Amino acid sequence: MEHLYLALILLAILAFAALSRRLESSLLTMPMLFTAFGWLIGQGGANLIPMESEHAIVQGIAKFTLILVLFSDASRIDLGTLKHGAGIPVRMLLIGMPLTILLGTLVAHWVSPDQPWALALLVAAILTPTDAALGQAVVSSPSVPLRLRQGVNVESGLNDGMALPVVMIAALAASGGVTQGSGEAPDSLLRFAILQVVLGPLAGLVIAWLAARLLDFAIDRRLATLSYQGIYFLATALLCYLGAELVGGNGFIAAFVGGLVFGNALRCSCNFIGEFMEGEGQLLTLLTFLIFGAVLAPQGLAHATWKTVLLSLAFLTVVRIVPVWLSLTGTDLRPWEKFFLGWSGPRGLASILFALLIVEGYAVPGADEVLACVVLTVLLSILLHGVTAQPLAASFARRDGV
Repeated sequence: MEHLYLALILLAILAFAALSRRLESSLLTMPMLFTAFGWLIGQGGANLIPMESEHAIVQGIAKFTLILVLFSDASRIDLGTLKHGAGIPVRMLLIGMPLTILLGTLVAHWVSPDQPWALALLVAAILTPTDAALGQAVVSSPSVPLRLRQGVNVESGLNDGMALPVVMIAALAASGGVTQGSGEAPDSLLRFAILQVVLGPLAGLVIAWLAARLLDFAIDRRLATLSYQGIYFLATALLCYLGAELVGGNGFIAAFVGGLVFGNALRCSCNFIGEFMEGEGQLLTLLTFLIFGAVLAPQGLAHATWKTVLLSLAFLTVVRIVPVWLSLTGTDLRPWEKFFLGWSGPRGLASILFALLIVEGYAVPGADEVLACVVLTVLLSILLHGVTAQPLAASFARRDGV
């Protein structure tokens, strides 16, 4: 039967790949289709694939995907370019993002005052990162001004890594430092958290810098073939994660910092990173949305309440748009453009992976409510941002008379 389950998934991937060009110009997106497909074959539908019993596999895919996404997103950020002409994403990241987490924490605690502040902070941190892939028409349409497209791209590329320390600290505080299966908390939660967010970046920095120097050396002397540079990139990402974990740091933070260092320290071309992510990275992303639809969505919706619905709507609207609008005060952006940037913050891959890791890895009280809130927010975002991406992009042409 396992062969039948795998064949179903592969047939869906074949169909999507064969129709991918046509689907790009439609309102149907990859997250929509594979979330729906996962639902149909998973717990919410025919229950053909009993993924609920494969927690180790689900968590393994989530970890691997998150490591790769964090490392690759960070490695494609040009720090030199970011320093010049990047006022919009810098404001959104350094002002808008902290305000979003703060407002989200206040709203979450207001909706559920009986829950601890750490849990409210955890929900806000998980739901703050954005995923530009859910509104691909926005970042690829020539109708949208270049600086707005760059703002959305850079913000979504960096905010998952920036939110990660807050997510981990909030999870540690909410769980008392108890991970699933450990049964005990560290002697000092503060010391443990500090080591996680200090040793992680240091490990990522050292490992990635050395890896970049070694690859430059190999390429300069024609020792490395082009086909194996993608494998080198993957091994570096995993080594950053494992190196940090071995010294007591946080591996995911190390992967993000490592990617930032690797992409900017490497003197040779980084084109292989984009090529690798267009292939292997896309496959992992596709599987993540399938698992989301098959496993997480049914579990989350089973625990949904009016509180989680209210929180989901708030995080997609007020909690996101107001901080972004405030962060852009003083710029020459028009009100419509500020609203556009505020709305163009779909929740997707990072929120799904963070939720998977927290629910599977930490003994967080109220984890079911956290999962329900994340699931509802991502489901609504997949639908609303996917459907509105093309009309919003086209609206710029009409407004500018193009």
